[in-house]
Amino acid sequence: MQYLLPSAVFLLMVSVGMSLKLTEVIAHWRRMDWLAWTILIAATFIIPPALALLVANLFHLTLGETAGIFMVGVAPGAPLLTRNLARRGFDMQMAASYQVWAALMVPIMIPLLVWAGARLYGRYIWIPPGILLRQIILKQFLPLTVGIGLAWIAPKASQRSQSTLNILGNVLLTVMIVLVLFKMGPALEHITPLVPVAALITAIGSIAAILIFPFRQPRIKETFAICNANRHVGLALLLSGQYLHAQRALPAIACYAVLAPLTMFVYTRFYAARIGVVRTQSAGS
Repeated sequence: MQYLLPSAVFLLMVSVGMSLKLTEVIAHWRRMDWLAWTILIAATFIIPPALALLVANLFHLTLGETAGIFMVGVAPGAPLLTRNLARRGFDMQMAASYQVWAALMVPIMIPLLVWAGARLYGRYIWIPPGILLRQIILKQFLPLTVGIGLAWIAPKASQRSQSTLNILGNVLLTVMIVLVLFKMGPALEHITPLVPVAALITAIGSIAAILIFPFRQPRIKETFAICNANRHVGLALLLSGQYLHAQRALPAIACYAVLAPLTMFVYTRFYAARIGVVRTQSAGS
């Protein structure tokens, strides 16, 4: 089971690299002003963990459950299904650029956020940025570079195989989640019933954290919103086990791993329906 998550992430990141156009990524970054960057930092790194802590305290979750929900909140940038996003009307290149940006920010923001969160509970936890940088390079930037290289060397073959890699990567992710839930079966029976509710609120709040702010283009806002709910559950699991040592953190993270995709699915359906209505109205006028 320890190889499933790295394998799934590797395949998905290679797939992202195959569809990534660096010129468009850089162009997206250049079009964003300081206000947009400030909003993105707040919505991606500040609001989700703050909301997680708020909900955990309102629901009187245990310290371990609070740690699990909080770690999901501080870890953005999970592998994205760029092809599916494009098919559903989202900006594929903007989604990929968001993921690259989030990965670059992780070694800076996560140590500070975890340190600040721990201090609220009278504890001292420091995650070395170098450890996070190594994780990001090996598990995200390396396969991303492989995908970009394959797309450059064999563009037609890469285009044909991207969908297969997406499917295979998501199958492995699904199998991993099922195995984790099965392994955690006894532990899940003893979690606070409000933990799934807290996970759901965190997922919905991550989407709302983007939607409440103004963006010049609605499609960019919608794309950022779906990306923001896609928190990096694998990174949250890794960091919780190595640095928090909270026994009940893993079931809480597992709850988010199950509920976040459902939340994203409902959101994409709502978005697709709204786009369809707008197009119909435009055609009618």
